[in-house]
Amino acid sequence: MFRQAEPALSAAIRQLSGLFRPIVRNQPEGRELTMARWGMPSPVFALQGKKSDSGVTNVRNVTSPHWRRCLRIENCCVVPFTSFSENEALRDGTHPPVWFAFDETRPLAFFAGIWTRWTTVRKVKDGETTNDIFAFLTTEPNKEVGAIHPKAIPVILTTREEIDTWMMASPEEALKLQGPLPDNALMIVARDEKNDEGGLVA
Repeated sequence: MFRQAEPALSAAIRQLSGLFRPIVRNQPEGRELTMARWGMPSPVFALQGKKSDSGVTNVRNVTSPHWRRCLRIENCCVVPFTSFSENEALRDGTHPPVWFAFDETRPLAFFAGIWTRWTTVRKVKDGETTNDIFAFLTTEPNKEVGAIHPKAIPVILTTREEIDTWMMASPEEALKLQGPLPDNALMIVARDEKNDEGGLVA
């Protein structure tokens, strides 16, 4: 499916900073597995009066000109995961994470994402840096996720055909994948844990 760009990638991903995650992207030599920083460039209006850009981690309004320019084959990527979390708002004011996966074995799946190379100030103390950066698309949640986080769910690709469509099809065709999973496709596999020790987290 892809070639590996960085031999250092390993099962230790769970121990990485939340800023960086593996992505699979299109390159002239084929699909490439590499590390990228989470957070696409923020729209100009969101940066007024700010000295740094922490980035946008998920994208839903794909009709925005700011995002349309990134919906090209060369900018499409997928983000591998086996479980992901959403924070649950409880009556006591806490927001503990709830972890979702397809089943308790946590099979591999992928978020539909976009990436680019960008030079900006992410943190003032670091100054201007150039990074490969990414975000994933979101859509309305299915039943299981909506009960915890009613606003959105990542766009999840589950088959090779869906991955190929997202990576290689026209934007119009690829964006037909921006929909929720069927109800009952996911289950809760962990609660109140900072990391899901059983999976490759996203």
